[in-house]
Amino acid sequence: MKTIVITGATGVLGNLVAKTFAERGHNIAMLDKDSARLDLLTRDLNLPSGRLYAQTIDLLDGSAVRDSAEAVHSKFGGVHTLIHLVGGWTGGATIPEASADDFESMLNQHAWTTFHLLQAFVPHIAASKWGRVMIVSMPVTVKPSAKMALYAAAKSAQESLVLTLAEEYKDSGLTANVIHVKSIDVKGEGKGTTPAEIVSAMTYLFSDDAAKVNGARIPLY
Repeated sequence: MKTIVITGATGVLGNLVAKTFAERGHNIAMLDKDSARLDLLTRDLNLPSGRLYAQTIDLLDGSAVRDSAEAVHSKFGGVHTLIHLVGGWTGGATIPEASADDFESMLNQHAWTTFHLLQAFVPHIAASKWGRVMIVSMPVTVKPSAKMALYAAAKSAQESLVLTLAEEYKDSGLTANVIHVKSIDVKGEGKGTTPAEIVSAMTYLFSDDAAKVNGARIPLY
C-alpha cells in the first residue's frame, strides 16, 4: 500500500485517477479548491478514514502546501506519488493582444502550483526510496501553436520543473514524467485522449516495470 497525492481530483480525470488508485488499495490524499465537489468525491470513494485525506487548499500558498505535506506524511507515515492535475487554459490571442493578467493566471495555475507542490512533497517522496511524480501537458511546449503563447509558456515552465526533478533525483528511486495529450475527450466524442487512456498510462508509470522511465514526455495522441 502506497500513498498517492492527487491535486485537481474533483475534475473528470482526477475523479478517475482517485477511484483507480483507491480500488488498487492505496491511500489517497486529495488537494482541491472546490470544497463541495471534494466532499462529494470523498463520499463516492467511500474509503475508511485511515486511507483517505481530503483538504481544500490554495496551491498558490506555499506555506499551506508545506503544512499539507507534513499532515499527509504524518497521517500515512510516508508519501510515494504526486499526480498534479490542477490547471486551465487561456488562449486565442496573439502575443501583442494577450493580457498580462491572463499570463499571470497561467503561470500561477501551472508553474507556481507545481513549484510549491514539488518543494513540499518531494522530500517526503524521495525519503521513501520509491516515488513517482506525474503531470499532464500538451505538445505545444515542444512545438508552439499560434495564439497559445501564454498557456505554452506556463506549461513549458511546469514541464521544466518536473523534467529537472527527474534529473535531480534519478538515482533515488523517484521518477518524474510528463504525459502529453492534445485534448482530453471527457465526453466520449472520439476526439482526443480519453481519461481512461491517461489513467492507463499513469498506472503503468506507477508500476515497477516503469522504473527506468524517467524524465520523459510520453505522447498519448
